[in-house]
Amino acid sequence: MSKRLANLIAPPSREEVNACWELCRLNNNMGCWTTWIPTAWALAMVYHAQPQISGAAALTWAAKYFVLCSGIKSLIMTIDDILDHDIDALVVRTKSRAIPRGAISLDRAWLFFSIQVVLGIYLARTLLDPVSCRFAAVAAPLFVIYPTCKRWMYFAPITLGLMFTVGVFMGWSTLSLTNQLPYEILVPIYIGGCCWVWTYETIYQHMDKVDDIKIGIRSSALLCGRHTIPICSATAITFFSLLMYGGYLNGHGIPFFVGVLLAAVLLLSKLLRTNVDCPGDCRDFFLQTPLIGQIIVGGFVADAVIARISNGIAL
Repeated sequence: MSKRLANLIAPPSREEVNACWELCRLNNNMGCWTTWIPTAWALAMVYHAQPQISGAAALTWAAKYFVLCSGIKSLIMTIDDILDHDIDALVVRTKSRAIPRGAISLDRAWLFFSIQVVLGIYLARTLLDPVSCRFAAVAAPLFVIYPTCKRWMYFAPITLGLMFTVGVFMGWSTLSLTNQLPYEILVPIYIGGCCWVWTYETIYQHMDKVDDIKIGIRSSALLCGRHTIPICSATAITFFSLLMYGGYLNGHGIPFFVGVLLAAVLLLSKLLRTNVDCPGDCRDFFLQTPLIGQIIVGGFVADAVIARISNGIAL
């Protein structure tokens, strides 16, 4: 057995276990929320649209998807750190990550990623219906494409949005009692979700723009430059508009629209106060992202529950 192979399959050290924890970002729930929230929107929407679906079924799928989204987030973070390890070593914010600082070798990180992929495929095939599995399979290549995007284009947040928001279709498919997806409702929600990702990811990328310029990295932050706030305001308004349009088509009422408007006020007021040249401001805006999505989930759920109570339908 070669020395390289022996090192590859050797039991992990404590430092490597901690490094794998870091690769997964298990100390940070941001990625899980941003992948789970669009799925939760869809679960609440189909729960509202199909009264014969029980609340227990909706909550069960919400819990299952939280587990799946935690795995998806971990997978994305791991491959991102692997493919970006050379760039991370040159950026002040990321140079202390596990691979750049030598806590785990590149070979062992790839092995860990492979184990995650096998486990992810098993869970998807075990838990998901065939339609949702197909959506997951279509989105899967984006996990690898996304980390390379900033090397050759300025539109990485679009790729991120396409894969983060695919749960809109998956959530509806898994809970629905019919075999047809209402694309006229879900596509606006999906596009709106992508606009939301562009908004928060572009602000987030401003945190690294000084290093990105030195390294020659392309980012949406550098593309938008001093026009970032107006552009991101436009994408945020587009997000909320499409979300309300999709909700309207799905028959949602006042509680849903109140939730969306509250989220819009919080996001836009924070955005307009953000100084993109101040990394702390950009970080604070980005960290508000889960709250925005959770408020919208709350609006969807409250609307569905109130509608059922008003119509005498069992929860």
